[in-house]
Amino acid sequence: MSLDRSDVERIAHLARIAIDEHEVPEYTESLNSILTLIDQLQSTSTEGVEPLAHPMDAVQRLRVDEVTEPNQREQLQACAPAVEEGLFLVPKVIE
Repeated sequence: MSLDRSDVERIAHLARIAIDEHEVPEYTESLNSILTLIDQLQSTSTEGVEPLAHPMDAVQRLRVDEVTEPNQREQLQACAPAVEEGLFLVPKVIE
């Protein structure tokens, strides 16, 4: 797929992006190179390749799940307009 000047101007209009006249050829070239790269990626066969959660097969280091702050629920809810059983009450907004 290749974009021309009118395509880039239309995309800019739809995205509400102001592009100067002298910048349109540069944007056209950049967008065409991106589309060429996407075409190359789509033409690559991925048959037999297992999907990965992370390309480096890394493991996330997790911190210990422990309480580090005191419970301040009563103090934080003291200024709330409506509270019931430790929960904030809000007006119904969806019928």
